[in-house]
Amino acid sequence: MKIRKGGAEDLPAILAILDSAVVWLNGRGITAQWGTESFSGRPKAVEQVARTMSEGDPWIVEIDGVPAGTMTLTPHPGQYVEPAAEPEVYVRLLATDARFHGHGVGAALLAHAAEETRRQGVSLLRVDCFAGSEGRLIEYYEGQGFTRTEPFQVGDWPGQVLERRF
Repeated sequence: MKIRKGGAEDLPAILAILDSAVVWLNGRGITAQWGTESFSGRPKAVEQVARTMSEGDPWIVEIDGVPAGTMTLTPHPGQYVEPAAEPEVYVRLLATDARFHGHGVGAALLAHAAEETRRQGVSLLRVDCFAGSEGRLIEYYEGQGFTRTEPFQVGDWPGQVLERRF
């Protein structure tokens, strides 16, 4: 497993990972998290992914040279979460390609996010996630060392912000 910094040229690979994650979620009956349509098939979603990538540092996990997961670290959250009152690193667009679930890709990316946060001299790492599906994703992040902070709602989509301090 290798983690490398990405760039604008990785947009197709990142969209493919996100699309694969949608299929994986839908196959488990989870349609409320990211919907049922592919990211790459929705022009506004493609634009949002490209914008998020340009606002921060995209990272790609490769396994045997194949993109297996991604995240983008930005200095602020998306528009639906209030920025912190201090410098922060925010994990966005975290996803694992369905072919690599169970390989520790997400955990490796979150460990890398922690390293990058420390390297930048920042003491706050935050992430937000879907709070539905019995809170399984919240529990996953808690298992990765994050603590719940504030819940939020975007329309009928329940979300949860979590943080890690260094």
